[in-house]
Amino acid sequence: MKRLAGLSALALIISSTSGCGWIWGEDGYFRDRGSDYLEATQTPAMQVPGDISSSKRLDPLLPIPRNVADSTVKGEYVVPRPQPLATSSDSSDFSLQQSGDARWILVQRPPAEVWPVAHQYFEDNGFRIAEERPQTGEFSSTWQRLDELSASVAQRMSASGTAADAETRVRVRIEPGVQRNTSEVYVVSVERPAGSTAQAEFPSRTTNVGLDAALTDDLLASMNRNAEKGGSVSLLAAQDYDTPSRVSLSEDGSGNPVLSVGADLDRAWSSVGRALDQGDWRVEDINRSLGLYYINLAEKAKTPENQPGFFGRLFGSDASKEEIEARAERYQVRLSKVGDSVQVTVEKNINTVAPADVARRVLSVIQDNLG
Repeated sequence: MKRLAGLSALALIISSTSGCGWIWGEDGYFRDRGSDYLEATQTPAMQVPGDISSSKRLDPLLPIPRNVADSTVKGEYVVPRPQPLATSSDSSDFSLQQSGDARWILVQRPPAEVWPVAHQYFEDNGFRIAEERPQTGEFSSTWQRLDELSASVAQRMSASGTAADAETRVRVRIEPGVQRNTSEVYVVSVERPAGSTAQAEFPSRTTNVGLDAALTDDLLASMNRNAEKGGSVSLLAAQDYDTPSRVSLSEDGSGNPVLSVGADLDRAWSSVGRALDQGDWRVEDINRSLGLYYINLAEKAKTPENQPGFFGRLFGSDASKEEIEARAERYQVRLSKVGDSVQVTVEKNINTVAPADVARRVLSVIQDNLG
């Protein structure tokens, strides 16, 4: 039936090119009715009977505009090209958020893409990275004076009250946002007098309000400039962001395959999701609060190369919902926090584990794509 419908549609397309005036012509059944309104006549306005009083004014629902084009003009009307929309600052992928003294950057991109951009900004401005932990989304700089940094950043820090001979360290933390595929970037700094060897710890929240605000504002401006120039993201650096420190495939006490991922739950969720996206099956749904990815092993991933072309859809090669349901092989991939790592398991449903061969196949693919 689908093939017959496709052939009928193709026949209709061919007939449209054969000059059938009774179908597409000026007097055809499917003629252009876009100018019919020019032949319309105006009727008298509605009048309220004299014996009825109404406090509500009666206005025409469809008034004729006063600037209608000349109704005597005939022929095909050419629609003018739309004017480009002005891009407002609110539509940017990067925005500044503030609550009290705390300021942070909200980014409409996943943390894995924000990590290399933020990292590059601080390196370009002279900060020497002393420690970085991509698995937790943090990196920090060494103790440095203003004269060791770029002129623009040094000027901003000086204007915020930083002494020229003081030494400063900066820690940047990138966290997953509340919404999926968003990030929050926090900048915290500490200072010490020149010549001091004290190893001041980073505070849990901003204490040097002026300096942290200056660095956050400058980082935000740099991200916006980079986006306007079409700056690309290093996929290699992005992959390093949420790559777990260790991954091992083993079995639990009942012999069920278990994948152990050495990362916190947020990073493990991000990395496993990326690994599933690189697999050959379809991720049909997710439940972040329960730590579940719902997959269908019978369907290929929704990638451009797996989508049927125009003629494939026309001649009915696209499967119906009934066919998809009949051949479905649905499982759920569960992430559970256990100690200092996250365990990844495969289930048929909440009460039934997946067959061992299926679970091992899925977890092996995830393990291969985590590297």
